Amino acid sequence: MSKLDDIATYCEAIDNATVSTDSAVCGILNSVVKTADTVSGVSEGLNVFFLLFAGAAVFMMQAGFAMLCAGSVRQKNVKNIMLKNLLDACGGAIGFYTVGYAFAYGTNDSGGKDFIGSSNFFIRNFSTGPDFIGWFFQFAFAATAATIVAGTVAERCKMAAYLCYSCFLTGFVYPVVVHSIWSGNGFLTAFRDDPFRGVGVVDFAGSGVVHMCGGATALVAAIILGPRKGRFYDEDGNPLETPTTFQAHSVALQILGTFILWFGWYGFNPGSALAIDNPDSAATAALCAVTTTLAAACGCVTAMFFDSIIDARQTGEVSYDLTMAMNGALGGLVGVTAGTSV
Repeated sequence: MSKLDDIATYCEAIDNATVSTDSAVCGILNSVVKTADTVSGVSEGLNVFFLLFAGAAVFMMQAGFAMLCAGSVRQKNVKNIMLKNLLDACGGAIGFYTVGYAFAYGTNDSGGKDFIGSSNFFIRNFSTGPDFIGWFFQFAFAATAATIVAGTVAERCKMAAYLCYSCFLTGFVYPVVVHSIWSGNGFLTAFRDDPFRGVGVVDFAGSGVVHMCGGATALVAAIILGPRKGRFYDEDGNPLETPTTFQAHSVALQILGTFILWFGWYGFNPGSALAIDNPDSAATAALCAVTTTLAAACGCVTAMFFDSIIDARQTGEVSYDLTMAMNGALGGLVGVTAGTSV
């Protein structure tokens, strides 16, 4: 190793009587090192701030789900669904802090593929900004997966049961899915030299990991709980000839929730680049913003007009369904999440 490979050793080796040229060189080298450290610190801080913004935008989706659910249920159940959305965030934070993150991104000693992680419980080994902001960003995703179920079980799930579900989903179910696909030790991951079936599962921002996980959980919950009272059967248990339609409480809250969710997706998809301090990551984040916008717009227009065409053929009259337009926008956002960087 030469003197220039270790600046500190080189400078210490300079004799006090040495000509000033060596001292000048030493000073320049020290300045270079300090500049490099400063640039590295700025780069790290920039990435931390980027994930802070993205995670906050994703967490803002909790408000979007709350408004969407509040607008979709009957007025008498608004307070109930609001509390459930709040419990999603609280239960999700507790579950993901205690064991969820460890199961999702913990490593093993062998370095091979495994079912779940086994380290970093209670994030006790974290000490740096990137460590803590990484947990926060991933928690926001876990909370999103949990709150997907809130609308499905609206008006027919007890509060204690819902809190238990929220903790269990973010503490075990969701982390298992995350570990299998996004962790370097997962059996389905693409981030290994020996990926699953030579390719691995590629899900950039979570169409399957987050949204399908929450959707599958919602389906199970709906099957277990069954329909709302009075929806398909009367008070005596006799089937109704025509299912009862429960009118939404507030269309204004529904559209507000849709726009908040759309906004949150700009943290969800571009934020999944995980960094912004280099041209490649910046380009990926920017591309994600464009594809996210187009997916929502195309999904909204396509769903609304297809519904209008079908309705016109059945009734002979043309109508435009706002609910279908909102569902189309959200469906487009969910669908593009996996391949939004392409």
